[in-house]
Amino acid sequence: MSVRPPDAPNRSRAFLAALACLALVLFLLAPAAVHAQSEHGAEDLRPLLSGLNNGRDFDKTAEGIRAIAATGNPAAAALLQSFRAGNLEVRKSDDRIVRVEKRGGETVAIDPLTGEVLGELRRRDTRRISINNNLRNLVDEVVAGMTLRADDPAIRQTAAREMLAAASADNIEPLRAALAEETDASVRQTMERALAASLLRSDASLEDKRAAMETVAALGDRQALQLLTLAASDPELSERANRLIAGVERQLAFWEVAQNVWFGISLGSVLLLAAIGLAITFGVMGVINMAHGEMVMLGAYTTFVVQETIRIHYPGLFEASLAIALPLAFCVSGLIGILIERSVIRWLYGRPLETLLATWGISLILQQAVRVLFGASNREVGNPDWMSGAFQLGGMSITYSRLSIVIFSLIVFGLLVLLLQRTAFGLQIRAVTQNRRMASTMGIRTPWTDALTFGLGSGVAGIAGVALSQIDNVSPNLGQGYIIDSFLVVVFGGVGNLWGTFVGALSLGILNKFLEPYAGAVLGKILVLVLIILFIQKRPRGLFPQKGRAAEG
Repeated sequence: MSVRPPDAPNRSRAFLAALACLALVLFLLAPAAVHAQSEHGAEDLRPLLSGLNNGRDFDKTAEGIRAIAATGNPAAAALLQSFRAGNLEVRKSDDRIVRVEKRGGETVAIDPLTGEVLGELRRRDTRRISINNNLRNLVDEVVAGMTLRADDPAIRQTAAREMLAAASADNIEPLRAALAEETDASVRQTMERALAASLLRSDASLEDKRAAMETVAALGDRQALQLLTLAASDPELSERANRLIAGVERQLAFWEVAQNVWFGISLGSVLLLAAIGLAITFGVMGVINMAHGEMVMLGAYTTFVVQETIRIHYPGLFEASLAIALPLAFCVSGLIGILIERSVIRWLYGRPLETLLATWGISLILQQAVRVLFGASNREVGNPDWMSGAFQLGGMSITYSRLSIVIFSLIVFGLLVLLLQRTAFGLQIRAVTQNRRMASTMGIRTPWTDALTFGLGSGVAGIAGVALSQIDNVSPNLGQGYIIDSFLVVVFGGVGNLWGTFVGALSLGILNKFLEPYAGAVLGKILVLVLIILFIQKRPRGLFPQKGRAAEG
């Protein structure tokens, strides 16, 4: 049996302590080593800095820019972007190129490669480096070329798109080098199109240009048309270029029609939201409610109040602000609608002119009340992140906010159809619509059915205001912009018929968008009004007439 020397524990503890100290030293020195390595990489650009300072000899400065970019150094992009922004100047005392910044109210000189502060500057201590637009464009091109090999595919995609937008012969070699290593299919496609566009702007061979023309034609946009028109000036390429131009023009015409249809559907969904509540009250009760637009306005202001409360007290809930505002807007507008019906409209049934005047007066009162509470200026209602931005579908652009409103309007329409067709309350509404006296005889409380129906229509107008707050100014006059169009939709589709309102809203929306490019916005609306008047002469009860009190009257 061996016996451990008495000093063995001490040696073990010393060894472990030494290892711990070594690890601590390495941990502390590692960032410094990385910084030193990074600084050393930036210092490699030091001999090339003078190439940016050539006075008015811009051709020589362009050579200096290309030389810096050719190093592939990660620090080169930041250096060239500082040069493009005009932040690089020459210190007169030693002709050293420095980056000039404002810090704490003082102007300081900073080493453009290491970021080291070199000292304070007075107004005349430096002179500017001359730069023009051609050099700025060149910097954009070479920086884009440098980012073509970034690790992030999104950065490479952005760089490829920039080079596609600024096609030139200088882009050919960087793009070819990047394509040889690119593995992402989407980025690769963009790079190939950027390379084709650059080939058409160079003195490449006819074979390369013919292949490039096919790739460019696949873009199908205005830039493709411009590049193909440039290629058509070459007699040896003109025949093929003209055929491709004709194809691109047909494609552009198709996408222009598709874009107008989408704009029309988008406008139609807005009209549907604004008119669907009016279709319920007008169809069931025969009430010409001129205050319907103010119900929309109250819904929009409810959204504003909800968002302001969330901003102040619960900022983490902003993304859910619209979901919170929807039921509140429905309740606020619906309850005010019931109050209006019980206090004013119930005494005016059968007298449409007096009802119109009374509801018009109510609309003025509501507008003034909102002005007193919130002021007359527009109020800001923000878009959640998921409703911001847009995406491309072929040759047209679709914004997420408009797409959300289209989907939302379809959901609201579907829920109302289910309510009216599949619930006891909907059965009572339809019974009162078809035969009020018989419905009363069968035990339906028609006065409360009227009140709840008016509240339903007003509540739907309120949730329409939540949606419209995302695309329009929230002001006391918000509802006035939709009341006339809402009546046109209801009359054109058929009073009291939800499917008629749906078809009428989409039809008028699309018709408006196809007339506007030729007649203008104002004259287009006038033409739509004239067409509806002519249509009503032939079909006084609209597209989908429904038997009921309003129709029989």
